[in-house]
Amino acid sequence: MLALSLDDAIAMAERDSPRLKQSRALVQHAEAQIQTARAYSNPSLEIYAGHQSARPIATPAIPGLLQHYAGYQPIEIPSERRARLHAAQHIAEGSRFAQRGTGLAVTSQVKHAFYDTLRRREEIGYARENLTLVEDLRRRVEVEVKVGEKGRLELTRAEAELARARFDVRSAELEYATAIASLRVAIAAPAGVTLDPQGTLEDRMELPPVEQLRADVLHTHPAVAQSQAEIEAAKSSLDRERAARMPQPTLFAEFENQPDLRYWRAGLTVPLPLFDRRRGQIAAAKASVTQADAVLEQSRLELLGALERSVEQYQLADQQVAALESGSLRAAESAVEAAKAAYRLGERGILEVLDAQRVLQSVRADLVDAQFERQSALVDLEELGAIAPKARP
Repeated sequence: MLALSLDDAIAMAERDSPRLKQSRALVQHAEAQIQTARAYSNPSLEIYAGHQSARPIATPAIPGLLQHYAGYQPIEIPSERRARLHAAQHIAEGSRFAQRGTGLAVTSQVKHAFYDTLRRREEIGYARENLTLVEDLRRRVEVEVKVGEKGRLELTRAEAELARARFDVRSAELEYATAIASLRVAIAAPAGVTLDPQGTLEDRMELPPVEQLRADVLHTHPAVAQSQAEIEAAKSSLDRERAARMPQPTLFAEFENQPDLRYWRAGLTVPLPLFDRRRGQIAAAKASVTQADAVLEQSRLELLGALERSVEQYQLADQQVAALESGSLRAAESAVEAAKAAYRLGERGILEVLDAQRVLQSVRADLVDAQFERQSALVDLEELGAIAPKARP
């Protein structure tokens, strides 16, 4: 069995998560594209040979070996080369921001799964505590029925409640097993390792003003920086398409060796942009810039919407936790103790004890759910960059 703290789970995910490996590979791919954009065009070399024969004319050529050598070198347009390189650099920068965003998402997924296992484990504890109480009540009722102090109906009720308590324990254990499976996927844990998460749900914290949270999210979240890098890449691609309207010349030089003579010559080949002025490519590049601007705006809207939802969720869950801890939980616990005391004195029946215990179980379940929702909201705020993760020893 592997005892697993939250930091251990995050470290394992950072080391083994396939999503992070994929994002790192994408960064490497984008950085390789910079090398591709920086490379110069390769020259071409042409060599061929043949046989020259004389034709039956008055002054025929001399028959023999014919040799030809030629080389070609495209001449790059400096502005097109610069734009191509800038586009590749911005794409690589965007991929690095995307990698950071993936890292935040993976960490958030690990935390959600980790805290969910803690919640399910606490639910198991409450369910088993309730089972112990019901078993004790059932034994008491059985003794009282045997001595004639209680009717058979009381024992039937106790047995029915005992069956329900056992079912609740099994349901809680199933939920815990499901949570462990989700945690195993989140951290990419080996299949043969039994996980034993160790930790507690964190206490409440005071959130900064919403205006400050909005500014922090828009300033720090990788999705915004990634979209801005993609805009710059699209603009560089547009500059490249415009620069490519200038014809790219090609230098050539050739040498030919004939049986009766030899010669060399050099020249310049320039394509004439008569029919294709790259209007389609330029229009497509402009549309890409517009699309990148829209993606940035959409990212900002989604981030602010997620921020508002997380803040609202945290505040509501925190209020619910405070209300349950200060009032409902204490009242439910007192009601159970009072019902148990009255039952022992014969002033109340088993139904009153079971009803009070059900209320206590319901309040406990609500409290655990509220604590988890508050913790989940904090994890979402950390992923958004609104708050910094709490330091752990």
